[in-house]
Amino acid sequence: MQAAMDITAKYCHKEMEAYGSCVASNPSTWQEKCYELKMKVAQCTSSHPVIQKIRQDCSKQFVEFERCLRENQDQPTSCSPHVARFLGCAETVDLSGVDTNPLPQPS
Repeated sequence: MQAAMDITAKYCHKEMEAYGSCVASNPSTWQEKCYELKMKVAQCTSSHPVIQKIRQDCSKQFVEFERCLRENQDQPTSCSPHVARFLGCAETVDLSGVDTNPLPQPS
């Protein structure tokens, strides 16, 4: 998971920072107010092979985490166990054969 976090930070730092700031600033309405920023993070990260592999292998845990966030918009910290399960899964993903440093695609 650290590799995925490093990749996200490396390639999507601006988007992650804006989304995190929005969530922190809007504790009870972040799901609605930060949706566009969330989509920008998703768009930024979705093309990276390592993140694609983690999403594929841990989709169940990630969906459960997102459901928890939707159902607990006023208390996102109550989803900590869901985050832990997702991170635990991500740590076990086999990244052998995955290109962890692809060339950037032209826009």
